[in-house]
Amino acid sequence: MKIVIIGATGFVGLRLTRDLLESGHTVTGVARSEPKTETAHPNHRFIAADTIRPGEWMKALAEADAVVNLAGRSIFQRWTETTKKEIQDSRILTTRHVVQGLPSGKPVVLVSASGVGYYGNRGDDVLTEDAPAGDDYLAGLSKDWEGEALAATAKGARVVLARLGVVLGKGGGAMAQMIPAFKSFLGGPIGNGRQWFPWIHLEDLSAAMLFLLERPEISGPVNLCAPDPVTNRDGAGARGRALKRPALMPAPAFMVRMALGEFADVLLGSQRAVPKKLQQHHFGFRYPDIQSAVNAVVHN
Repeated sequence: MKIVIIGATGFVGLRLTRDLLESGHTVTGVARSEPKTETAHPNHRFIAADTIRPGEWMKALAEADAVVNLAGRSIFQRWTETTKKEIQDSRILTTRHVVQGLPSGKPVVLVSASGVGYYGNRGDDVLTEDAPAGDDYLAGLSKDWEGEALAATAKGARVVLARLGVVLGKGGGAMAQMIPAFKSFLGGPIGNGRQWFPWIHLEDLSAAMLFLLERPEISGPVNLCAPDPVTNRDGAGARGRALKRPALMPAPAFMVRMALGEFADVLLGSQRAVPKKLQQHHFGFRYPDIQSAVNAVVHN
């Protein structure tokens, strides 16, 4: 397949590019800046573009058999009105332009990233893809973001809404932020630690993306998270065991809110999301449990 990846130089995009090329696909990467390490491959090209604006980069979409939309500014920061607008524009406007660039009547698949934040803070509820959206800022943003992607169905595209859990992998993502604290004996749960933590290993995420591209029978929302969600406390324990460090230094909720403002609700919220669709279609996870995933990140 000819595949275009929007947001190709991010943590997920780089791994997905590598895996797709190794599987024999042709990949065009689109991102604001070129990757720090060049992907030298005869079936790879890169287009530098700010995708919140329409431009020449959209021509690549007309030639594609599949598009994976991973674009979006990181939410892991203190939110201000300015940053919230940047977070929103990077998702809504980019996705709108992607859909505009897709050809009409061609059997294209669009896998558009979203997140389990779609569900909001849901306590101990088990969240399959049928669960309704939440009512907080991130849930509303995710709903609007998915709505932009679904507009591609009017052009005849198969649309998959990939609701990502927290991605665990070496060299970036959540673990890159967590490991230093544990190595300094400052790791532990956030708040009371009872909130559910949906996660997925980077290797499984990339494999699941390829799985979705190649399964024409799958469309709509798909939870991309491991089948074994854990509480925040149990996740901290797994990191502590892998690093041979205690996981006894909780970050009290009031301190997290003082430091991070509204974004703290994301860390203190609970989504017990499970990958019902992936399991129904017999996707095999290499890292189905948190300890094996964390061990792989720390020791491999």
